[in-house]
Amino acid sequence: MQSWPAPLVPRVEGTGPQLRVRDTAAADPDGHPGGALRPVGSGHVARMYVCGITPYDATHLGHAATYVTFDLLQRVLRDAGHRIVYVQNVTDVDDPLLERAARDGVDWRALAEAQTQLFREDMTALRVLPPDAYVGAVESIPLVISMIHRLAAAEATYELDGDVYFATAAEPRFGEVSRLDRDAMLALSAERGGDPGRPGKKDPLDPVLWRAARAGEPSWQSPYGPGRPGWHVECAAIATTHLGPTIDVQGGGIDLAFPHHEMSAAHAQVATGTWPFARSYVHQAMVGFDGHKMSKSRGNLVLVSRLRADGADPMAIRLALLDHRHDADWEWHAEDLTVAQERLNVWRTAVGAEAGPAAAPLVSAVRGALGDGLDSPRALAAVDRWATEVALHRGEDPGAPGEVRRLVDALLGIAL
Repeated sequence: MQSWPAPLVPRVEGTGPQLRVRDTAAADPDGHPGGALRPVGSGHVARMYVCGITPYDATHLGHAATYVTFDLLQRVLRDAGHRIVYVQNVTDVDDPLLERAARDGVDWRALAEAQTQLFREDMTALRVLPPDAYVGAVESIPLVISMIHRLAAAEATYELDGDVYFATAAEPRFGEVSRLDRDAMLALSAERGGDPGRPGKKDPLDPVLWRAARAGEPSWQSPYGPGRPGWHVECAAIATTHLGPTIDVQGGGIDLAFPHHEMSAAHAQVATGTWPFARSYVHQAMVGFDGHKMSKSRGNLVLVSRLRADGADPMAIRLALLDHRHDADWEWHAEDLTVAQERLNVWRTAVGAEAGPAAAPLVSAVRGALGDGLDSPRALAAVDRWATEVALHRGEDPGAPGEVRRLVDALLGIAL
C-alpha cells in the first residue's frame, strides 16, 4: 500500500539524549496510569509498529494526536542517533468499515480507499514522517494465514462453528501488557469488538483468528475455509513479518492497550516463541470534545480535513496538538487553534529576525524536554521564551534564528 511523501528533516548540531517514555506494561511506582518512564532504543536500530486507522471518518483529532505523538517519538529517536524502522497498518476490512459502507450505500473497498487517501493528505499536511512500510490488512491475508498455521502448530487454536479462535491460555504471560484484572478485561472485550458471551469458547476472552464467511460480507479462501482475518492477528502478522519477533515500540491510542495490543502480543509471542513482542508499549491518551471522548461511534468528531478546508494552518493544528502531553487525557476547544495560530505567528516573526539569543541553550532545553517523556508542552514553552527575548531585541547572534528554525522543524515538525 502506498504511504505519503516524507518531509525533509533538517540536521541539528549535536545529539539528543536517550529517550524515556511511559511504558503501559510497566507499573509506575508513583501510580501514573500511563506506566513507568523507561528508556527506548537500546541499539542503533529502533523498530516501531504503530496501529493505523480503520478507514472511515478519517482523520479526527484523536487520530491526529496519536500519529503526531509517534512522529515526535520518531524524530527524538533519530536525533539521539537511532535509525528507525517504522511500520504502520491499515485495517481496510473490519466490521465497523463494513457497517459504515452498508449504512451509506457504498462499496466498502471504495470507502476504505477514499478514507485512506484522506488520511494520507492529512498526514502530509501535518508533516508526519511516513512509515517505511504502510501495509493493508487485505494485502496481508497470506501473512495472517501463515501466522494461524504457526499458532495451530503450537496447539493454540481451536474451531467453533467454522470460526478459528486463539486460546489465550497458550500464553502464560497474557495480561502483562494492559495490567488489567479479569473483570476489567471481560468488560472491555465486550465493549471493544470481542465476543466474551459467545457459547462454546474455551475462555470468554479468546479472540477470533479467522472469521468464517457470512452472507453479504467479503471473504477470501484459506485452509480454514472462506472467511476473513481477525483484527488482532492482522497486526501481529504484519509486525513480525516486517520487523521481526521483537520490536522496540508498540504504539497506538490507549484504547488499544486492551484488547488489541494484549492479544497481538500474545499471538506474536506464541507464534514466534519469543518474549517480549515489544520492549515498550507507548500509548496516546484520549482526546475529548463536548464532554466526551472523541469517537466515531458517538460522532463528536473534529476532522483535520474540515479544519484545513476552513482555512486552518496545518502547522497551527500540529502546534495545538503538541501543547498537550501525550500521556494525559485532554479536551479539544475551538480556542486551542486560535492560541496555536498566535503562537505560530510569534515564532515565525522571531525566526525572521536578523539576530537573536544564542540557540544552543534552547536546543538543550528542547532536547531535554522531549527526551523526558516526550514533554512537548515544556518544549514549546522553551521556544516561547526564546521568541520573547527576540521580541525584546535581546541577543545578537545572527545565526540563531536559522538554527532555531531548523530545531523546531527537525524535532517538533513545525515548518516556520
